[in-house]
Amino acid sequence: METMFDTLLQLPLFQGLAQEDFTRILEKVKLHFTKYKPGELLLKEGGACHELVFVLKGEIASSTSSADSSYCFTEYFPAPFLIEAHSIFGMKTHYASTYRARTEVHTVSISKAFVVKELFNYEIFRLNYMNIISNRTQMLHNRLWAVFGNSPESRIIHFILSHTERLSGEKILKIKMEDLAQIINETRTGVSKALNTMQTKGLVELHRGEIILPDVENLIN
Repeated sequence: METMFDTLLQLPLFQGLAQEDFTRILEKVKLHFTKYKPGELLLKEGGACHELVFVLKGEIASSTSSADSSYCFTEYFPAPFLIEAHSIFGMKTHYASTYRARTEVHTVSISKAFVVKELFNYEIFRLNYMNIISNRTQMLHNRLWAVFGNSPESRIIHFILSHTERLSGEKILKIKMEDLAQIINETRTGVSKALNTMQTKGLVELHRGEIILPDVENLIN
């Protein structure tokens, strides 16, 4: 049977860490375990990020709203998952998204103070942390500069992928047709035709006020 110890070791932050070191860490750190029912709030967009939160079991929904609240993008992340490792440091140490439990979810959190005082003493942890932040930065940079076609469908795909944290799995974009048309500089009719074509291809499912992407990886292929 897989233990909490085994689950934590699956996380990129702890991979490569010697079992002896990891046991020593667990003896020092105050771990805060929390269980959530489906639909319950874990963390709210704009809330202060002063700890590392690890999802050990279940699946969470991450929802991010645009600055003017004209659209909202939701992604789903299964355990094991580390929530916003990039938000604990920097000029704005606040969560960028809101997180809710999609299924029953178990989490464990470690304070920022312990991360700085103890975990950063381990070279493998520092390297893992820098790799996570660097990989995310490089991925977002590459996606920003990616070249797409100029058709309405291509522009819609580019818009969706530019807001995606993980290029796999189900996503939901809640947006009005006229707002999407304005964003990609297209007529509402053009957007409607493009989305219907994408639905015929099985890339999206259209519902009133929202676009469901069964697997965003299909947009790349």
